[in-house]
Amino acid sequence: MELMLSWLAPFMKRRLSMFGLIVMICVILTALLAPLIAPYDPLAIDPIGRLQEPNWQHWLGTDHFGRDTLSRVIYGARLALLIGTGVVTFAMATGVPIGVLSALFPRWGNILMRMVDLMMAFPALLLAMGLIVILGQGVTNAILAIGVVYLTTTARITYSVTLRLKAETFVEAGRSMGAGTWWLATRHIIPNLVSPLLVQASFVFAFAQLGAASLDFLGLGAPPDIPSWGNMLSESRRFITRAPWLLFFPGAMIVLTAFSLNLVGDALRDRLDPRFRDDLANKGKP
Repeated sequence: MELMLSWLAPFMKRRLSMFGLIVMICVILTALLAPLIAPYDPLAIDPIGRLQEPNWQHWLGTDHFGRDTLSRVIYGARLALLIGTGVVTFAMATGVPIGVLSALFPRWGNILMRMVDLMMAFPALLLAMGLIVILGQGVTNAILAIGVVYLTTTARITYSVTLRLKAETFVEAGRSMGAGTWWLATRHIIPNLVSPLLVQASFVFAFAQLGAASLDFLGLGAPPDIPSWGNMLSESRRFITRAPWLLFFPGAMIVLTAFSLNLVGDALRDRLDPRFRDDLANKGKP
């Protein structure tokens, strides 16, 4: 119980952070329980009921095919959660080893970090679009394309933190006692990377949502038959004056999800960074 309260402390101190946590939990529950809470089949077409305004039967109205907007928004949360989780997993699984190896083995680092610098020279969306063109359209390829974009920042953060940890006294002491590089990496360096990488994961998750929505809007992400917030924006842009609610609701979900994840990331940073944690503990004291 005490451990849970300590983790919730940054959220309880700040109402905005608590709002972000609640929104994030709601999005996750919506994605997991979509088949149970969606009032209609998100793919069911009703030509007679197309472009209905929000009403008691269709709370968020219907699109140009007569599909229920609320159901499509709910199922869009599933794809958002899938892409966010996939991108974070890919970025961490590739960026962390690259950063650690580059810091521990400078000869490799000179090559790997220059490759990372080259990839970071391209704008994120342009790099993702180029990879999608090469790999082809699809959810899996979208995850890979966006994951490659954010493995660069993950590798850079891992590299800088590992270099700092290498100079710490406890690492030098272990090395002076004959400990090998891999032993130091697994026992001292990687465990101390968990905190900054956890914060980085929350931000990567947030930006992955924006990247996926951008690719979907451009027709390069998920196929049109899959409900996603980006696809909904792309399909509804022609009806911006006639049916503005079609753009408002998926757009609001993208903004709320990304905003809440950034708030959660800030709170996690306050909880895990000793400097911010001490400030948080002293906040409110006379």
